[in-house]
Amino acid sequence: MSPWPGSNRTAPREFVILGFSGWPRGLRLLLFAFLLPLYLATLVGNLLILGLAVGDPALHTPMYFFLGALSAVEAAYTLVLTPRTLAGFLLPPGGQAVARSTCAAQMGLFVALGGSECLLLAAMALDRYLAICRPLCYPRLMTAGRCRCLLASCCAGGSLLALGLTVAIFQLPFCRGGLVNHVFCDLPAVLVLACGDRDLQERVLLAACLLLLVLPLVLILLSYTRVLAVILGVGGVAGRRKAFNTVASHLTVAVLHYGCATAMYARPLSSRSLEEDKLVSLVYINLTPLLYPAIYTLRNRDVQGALWRVVGGRTSGNVVRAEVS
Repeated sequence: MSPWPGSNRTAPREFVILGFSGWPRGLRLLLFAFLLPLYLATLVGNLLILGLAVGDPALHTPMYFFLGALSAVEAAYTLVLTPRTLAGFLLPPGGQAVARSTCAAQMGLFVALGGSECLLLAAMALDRYLAICRPLCYPRLMTAGRCRCLLASCCAGGSLLALGLTVAIFQLPFCRGGLVNHVFCDLPAVLVLACGDRDLQERVLLAACLLLLVLPLVLILLSYTRVLAVILGVGGVAGRRKAFNTVASHLTVAVLHYGCATAMYARPLSSRSLEEDKLVSLVYINLTPLLYPAIYTLRNRDVQGALWRVVGGRTSGNVVRAEVS
């Protein structure tokens, strides 16, 4: 006998991700044509920032170390979700069948990358707090070794939470079929297929949201509140403007990330509309990641300078080769 009330002994060997397979083919092709350039631009933008942070000596500072790591996480996040989502627009109606292990891997990677990004944003806020509010102690506290340890801790924290959540969810009996009404194996869309104590499932999901969303967000807001107070109180106009632009970029990205994540996951399962969740997913999978590199490059003179040095160096090299030939 099954220990789960209302469950049966049959469990789906595979899941079917419905996506937008019920929409007209012409509309799906139009969405594919619109979202594919956004995906490529997002990937190129994040890889460009990562390359600049690694390759330009002027950006070898803790702030750009974390920015490069954030871009790497965003690029991986995009690679995990977007290609399969785009492929779903081209497939015949009926959805994409994926193995149970593939669904679990996609969910685990999504949670691990999203969780690591939440913690990385908190680490970036801590870095700015120490740099601006504790400038004398900053070189001693934020050494290269400690930055690497902090990055490893962020990735380990997101990965461990993802592993625990994924294992807990896929040990549940799925007695409501295997049709996932979403564009990927997202937590709420898979949880609604499971039997058992729904209240317990919701408490576990909300507890994970508390760890990954609320606590880092509180740390970020406290750090930047203190940073803004210091910026407005001391320093010259040029220094205040540069520091304020940096903080504004970080805070904008944090608000976008935590705003989308909170709207998606800090809600009870009973109050969800999976059709609405699918539409919102198009925003946080395709549009929001594109804004991150744009925000950092448009508002950051250091990144702009590194980009111009790369472009100028290549242009000079081409001119020299042309003159020699």
